[in-house]
Amino acid sequence: MKQPGPARTPRDTGRALRPLCYLLDGLVVVAFAAAGRSSHDEGLSPAGIADTAWPFLAALVAGWLLVALRGRPPTSFRAWGVLWPVTVAGGMLLRWLTGDGTALPFVLVATTVLGAGLLAVRVILSAVVRARSRR
Repeated sequence: MKQPGPARTPRDTGRALRPLCYLLDGLVVVAFAAAGRSSHDEGLSPAGIADTAWPFLAALVAGWLLVALRGRPPTSFRAWGVLWPVTVAGGMLLRWLTGDGTALPFVLVATTVLGAGLLAVRVILSAVVRARSRR
């Protein structure tokens, strides 16, 4: 008979989910870029999506670094409070610096979609942590 191992704590489970969190955060940004390109009939080629997504992905990585420097797990809701504004503001700054558009409607849509998407990642992962810690 197999002996049960040590009980997983929410902290252990949260650490194990970090790579998944990074992947899901990145997918949120890529999905945002793809949806935006699709709604403007700009095509969904990988190069086109990458061209739209890169400023926000770069800003997301900067946000992850800031979260890590603060000692917070990226899966936490406090991390979302850092990642969301850094991703939006940093992405817009990089777009502006490279001559891409930052019209107010685009900023508002990006703020809403990225905020909701990055929050959804944390809600889902939080549910996974709770479910795993109950086992």
